[in-house]
Amino acid sequence: MLTYKAMYKYLDKGVHAEVLDFPGVITCGETLEEARRLLASALVDMAETNLLHGESLPIPDPACTDIDADLEEPIHLLLKATSHVALIPQEATP
Repeated sequence: MLTYKAMYKYLDKGVHAEVLDFPGVITCGETLEEARRLLASALVDMAETNLLHGESLPIPDPACTDIDADLEEPIHLLLKATSHVALIPQEATP
């Protein structure tokens, strides 16, 4: 499990959310609860994308901070090993 730092900023029409120490993990939601859920999903998606492209994951930096954040808290990333199976339709086989 890797622990990154999430930040949330309240806006007029929702909540901006991002993972400070994992570039590209950004989202927004109407409420803090929705922003948290969407951010967790975005973190998993970005981590899986990095790994599928043979890229390493950023090293968590607990010292990351954003002075404009209304809330900062840990966000945990837990990836499980899976195998990808591609199904080939019978029509495509010789």
